[in-house]
Amino acid sequence: MKIENATVLVTGANRGLGLAFTRELLARGARKVYAGARDPATITQSGVVPLRLDVTNPDDVAAAAELASDVTLVINNAGIAQTGGFLAPDSEDVTRRIFETNFFSMLRMSKAFAPILKANGGGALLNVLSVVSWINSGAMAAYAASKSAAWSLTNALRIELAAQKTQVLALHMGFVDTDLARGFDSPKSSAEEIVKRALDGVESGLDEVLADERSLQVKQGLTAARPSYLPQNS
Repeated sequence: MKIENATVLVTGANRGLGLAFTRELLARGARKVYAGARDPATITQSGVVPLRLDVTNPDDVAAAAELASDVTLVINNAGIAQTGGFLAPDSEDVTRRIFETNFFSMLRMSKAFAPILKANGGGALLNVLSVVSWINSGAMAAYAASKSAAWSLTNALRIELAAQKTQVLALHMGFVDTDLARGFDSPKSSAEEIVKRALDGVESGLDEVLADERSLQVKQGLTAARPSYLPQNS
């Protein structure tokens, strides 16, 4: 599908990748961009339609679906992370909280907007995932597990929504220079570059975008003699 004249909803649109998505969508001529955030007052990008949308709140999601019934592209971008491994004392509570935003909310949004996309000709669903969909070092164990689950969800939705001609795209990348990756001393891609590659993928009809070198390396390494998801020899 083309971004020009599309009507798009972006979750978590007040900062980071979400903000970069809204800017690039407008630059590419989107007809309307709904910018979802828990507090619409935090939406600073001009030219968008601020939308109160806490993706963990079913009432907010239902209200958004009623208001944004003209949407042709949904970008499930909202996500949270926390450092720590599965053996940490609070790991169960942390994992539930992260899964609620990164997995269940993506599922909730997809279910709410699938009928809308169908009614508007099929459209597309873009799910923001991560290179940690495939690997888990334990540094952000619950976050990585949630992205693995979201990858599986995305793959299933692609099959379930094929009959209504809805494109389902998975976006994978390593660290991006946003608040989410602040504090990690690792190479980071710019949010703008990741977003451009993601939207290029939508316009090209792709199922998956590996948006940086790290995601390419890890994906290729899944079938190596010692797969990339296992500890690598130094």
